Amino acid sequence: MQTNDESRPAKMNQTMSSTDTAEITEPRRGPDWRAKLARRPEWLPAGLIVLCCIVVAAINPRFLQWATLFDLLHSATTTTLFALGTLVVLASGGIDVSFTAIGALTMYSITKAVFAWWPAAPFWLILVVGAVGGLVLGVVNGLLVHRLKAPSLIVTIGTQYLYRGLLLTFVGTTFFMNIPHSMDHFGRIPLLAYRTVDGLDAVLPVSVLALFAAAALTWWLLNRTMMGRAVYAMGGSLTIAERLGYNVRAVHLFVFGYTGMLAGIAGILHVANNRLANPFDLVGSELDVIAAVILGGARITGGSGTVLGTLLGVALVTLVDNTLILIGVPSTWQKVIVGAFILVAGVLFVLRRRNGDRG
Repeated sequence: MQTNDESRPAKMNQTMSSTDTAEITEPRRGPDWRAKLARRPEWLPAGLIVLCCIVVAAINPRFLQWATLFDLLHSATTTTLFALGTLVVLASGGIDVSFTAIGALTMYSITKAVFAWWPAAPFWLILVVGAVGGLVLGVVNGLLVHRLKAPSLIVTIGTQYLYRGLLLTFVGTTFFMNIPHSMDHFGRIPLLAYRTVDGLDAVLPVSVLALFAAAALTWWLLNRTMMGRAVYAMGGSLTIAERLGYNVRAVHLFVFGYTGMLAGIAGILHVANNRLANPFDLVGSELDVIAAVILGGARITGGSGTVLGTLLGVALVTLVDNTLILIGVPSTWQKVIVGAFILVAGVLFVLRRRNGDRG
């Protein structure tokens, strides 16, 4: 009996030691690739961009030339400005679908007014007026969202129709190519240019600098200012943000005003690059822009999103929209492919949330 009693503690010690060893060694296992990808959603669009480039280049080697990159940057400029504004709104827990209507109203009305009253106006002044006009329309969105306490999606759907109706009813419905001289001149200024082997001129317009300037400004605002902290805090929880003392009204005015300002700038640059003012341009691309921001890692529920992820999301959507024709895929497949990418991003969001709950 004594032998058995003495053997029991030994067995228990052995069991406990093995359990302790398992508990100690278990946390040392690194997270699997799905968890890592869920924590850094920027890897998804980056990987898909690389995959798309490899596939397209394998089918059509002409894809690998500077002219293609120039075309992609040119196409992505307006979308990027829209997307950066959308990122700020989504990070605050809201959503804005009126930015294209703001851009269209601003670009068409200002271009038409300047050409009629001051054709020799300098481009910088036109750009500033466009930014201020977009800012005002965006602030109207922010005031309505804050005053009405209504979902921002409902409010901006209403203002989208309002701005669109004002444009088509009171401003004009015909496009014109007689834009102010300074806008036409700016649209022709090359940042980089070279002649391809086919004898064609590949030009990167100077307007792409606005893309990088807006990205740098947005990053600074979101990551280096108190307003940026307030935006993410409000997106995480409006109630907690109010308890922490953040001015919710100021945040609403900022996020929608900033989105409107970028939309106004995008509209003016769009006219300058295309040398054409068309009231039917821009409107209808809202879902593409929102899709790019979501692919970059932003959540509809708010509190997340990065400038790098947004740039990668825009690059991916632009790549899909502009390169399918190079490999003989009908353009109607664009929405299918982008939709599939969004579903993948949604799965990663679920994985990220589960990891957060477990942690």
